[in-house]
Amino acid sequence: MHKIPNLKTALNVPLLELEKICLQHQHEIEHWFRSKWHTNKPPFYGSVDLRNSSYKLTPVDMNLFPGGFNNINPDFIPLAVQAVNNLIERYCPNATKVLLIPENHTRNLAYLKNVYTLNFILEQAGIKTVIGSLSEEITEATTINVTDELTMTYYPLIRENNRIKTTNGFDACTILLNNDLSNGKPAILENIEQILLPPLNAGWYMRKKTNYFTQYDIVCDEFANVINIDPWLINAYFDIATDLDFANNQGIEILAQKVDTIINKIKSKYAENNITDTPYVVVKANNGTYGMGIMTVKSGDEILKINRKSKNKMAVIKDGQTVHDVIIQEGVYTFEKINNQVSEPVIYMMDSAVIGGFYRVHPKKDVNENLNAMGAHFIPLTYACEALPGKTKHPECCAPNRFYTYSVIARLALLASSYEIKTYL
Repeated sequence: MHKIPNLKTALNVPLLELEKICLQHQHEIEHWFRSKWHTNKPPFYGSVDLRNSSYKLTPVDMNLFPGGFNNINPDFIPLAVQAVNNLIERYCPNATKVLLIPENHTRNLAYLKNVYTLNFILEQAGIKTVIGSLSEEITEATTINVTDELTMTYYPLIRENNRIKTTNGFDACTILLNNDLSNGKPAILENIEQILLPPLNAGWYMRKKTNYFTQYDIVCDEFANVINIDPWLINAYFDIATDLDFANNQGIEILAQKVDTIINKIKSKYAENNITDTPYVVVKANNGTYGMGIMTVKSGDEILKINRKSKNKMAVIKDGQTVHDVIIQEGVYTFEKINNQVSEPVIYMMDSAVIGGFYRVHPKKDVNENLNAMGAHFIPLTYACEALPGKTKHPECCAPNRFYTYSVIARLALLASSYEIKTYL
């Protein structure tokens, strides 16, 4: 079992109530997680966007095909390597090779750095790794420039019977997808005999955010009983609107009604907890990522008055997919700032272990807005103590571990993903 790293957060206020409760119940919490991982296999990896409003801390998005490994502090690579070793031992104990399949785009430098870092982590774990591409543009071994000094080679994929190989003959027992399959299920990957991680049906062509948060509801309710808290403190209300056509106003009135219903539920909870913030909701495409298909509203009336520009932004997401379903999610303010700029933590996990993360920071966004947008930058989390693991100072120098509560909520999000994946198998 991995030790929870003591990482530096943006919090500079006295311990919040939820932090106190989690730290007081640390032994019960860790025992509960151990029992859960004993019966539920964690995803290979995942990243979770958290929002901390000071009175509640909750996930607002969970990615099963995380990019952004390049934004993690290099000091945390050993944590990732250890997690990979544990994962390979569980899934394919005799594995010496992994085939890594990334997104199809080859010109996004930030994403390419992510692939390079992920490849590096696997290699550091002693796993021979080759990159195979689903892109129709990759018809031969292709050198990709990551920086002026760093390159990677992408190979076309071929199928021989029920095994996937690269054109240079690389044959691995495990295939790792870093492609979220927004554009559909690739026929070449169907019914193969190799281990595919995450499973094919976890791609966004099938996965729905409402399915995920339904599972997170279950996890939250059970966990809240363990530490005797209101599950709302670590969860967000949500609903679904279907059969939408933003371009032709189809389903807009029902969407507006559902927005008002969630707003009223939030108002009641705010009144119960003496919270003076203005309730709002975030309407998101029910599948997909990259911060596309998202808008923030404070009433159903705003939905009814949505302008054409906003409709167009909501109508289509990554890979040209048309939006017909949305999740209506309780908006969670963030009170965390770095250099006076609004920020939110993004936590990365492999196996059941937290391996680091970063703050997403946006200088032009407000505390109630989506930060996963053009103009955001990333500040890696660092150790709370100056010394690295193995050379740490006396524990009191870093007490209390304010990152611990983030690690708890992130792992709850990961556990919900393990529940969710079962529904797609």
